[in-house]
Amino acid sequence: MVRTPLTPEERERGERLGSLLREARGDRSMAEIAAAAGLSAETLRKIETGRAPTPAFFTVAALVAVLGLSMDELVTRCALVPAAVPSEAA
Repeated sequence: MVRTPLTPEERERGERLGSLLREARGDRSMAEIAAAAGLSAETLRKIETGRAPTPAFFTVAALVAVLGLSMDELVTRCALVPAAVPSEAA
């Protein structure tokens, strides 16, 4: 199966997700949060650094629960921002 390349907007959304998760993790170790969410520390590292910009829903849900975030906050802060469309001259 060939994966469709991510758009710049999707990559940016992944970076925002990673930043939000790092911020919410605070001083807690990556290994501690990953274990509590049922993930490997490497998976969490990839998500936090944006190398895995489109993690599975249940992966994100597990992290959100462990970190005490709400899905609403996550969606608000990480929503896809569409690229600006050039306006046509009239």
